[in-house]
Amino acid sequence: MRMRSTLLSALATVFALSACGGQADQSEAGDEMAAEEAAMAAAPETATEAGQCYLRGATMEEAQTSRPSPLEMLEFSYQGGTGLLCYGAPSARGRTIMGELVPYGELWRMGANEATAIHLTGPVSIGGLALEPGSYSMYALPGEDEWEIFFNTNYQRWGIPISDEVRATEVGSVKVTPEPTEEMVETLTFRFEPTEDGTMGDLIMEWENTRLRTHLHPRG
Repeated sequence: MRMRSTLLSALATVFALSACGGQADQSEAGDEMAAEEAAMAAAPETATEAGQCYLRGATMEEAQTSRPSPLEMLEFSYQGGTGLLCYGAPSARGRTIMGELVPYGELWRMGANEATAIHLTGPVSIGGLALEPGSYSMYALPGEDEWEIFFNTNYQRWGIPISDEVRATEVGSVKVTPEPTEEMVETLTFRFEPTEDGTMGDLIMEWENTRLRTHLHPRG
């Protein structure tokens, strides 16, 4: 337990500097990135069952209360199944996010810490991409006028780097047109807006002044 507390304390400073972990963060914070990756390589994995949030080097309580970018979980229901989205939630803290901390044209993990992951108990189409029941990591290629969101069966991992080895298990992607938010969103947030009949809905990501909306369709 003492080792885990020491590890978390050492990582806190690193996470505060590189919570978002986009590819540009790696070049701008090389030493911090190397320290983070070395610490994570030595950190124990927390055993998880299928359909649960994967953690590295922390208990669920620690991931939700001790990290600068705490673990958040979004549960939702759709026709034929339920979903669980797990993501680290960084905050802006006075920084410019889109185009700077999250560079356009470079892969971004859509969160912090472990890979952002979605767990599905039934088949569904997300933005036109057919997904079978199972667990997938999510990451994005941001753009000023269009984003591409990728789904990948490799989800039990730290969120960066998004290497060629990681990308080899992609199952597909969807393209989304970003929308402006009505007001500044300080902390990265995912939410689900169900349709009136409750069968389907929109999976929505918001941060700073950007909103991404991806619709869930029934399969069949």
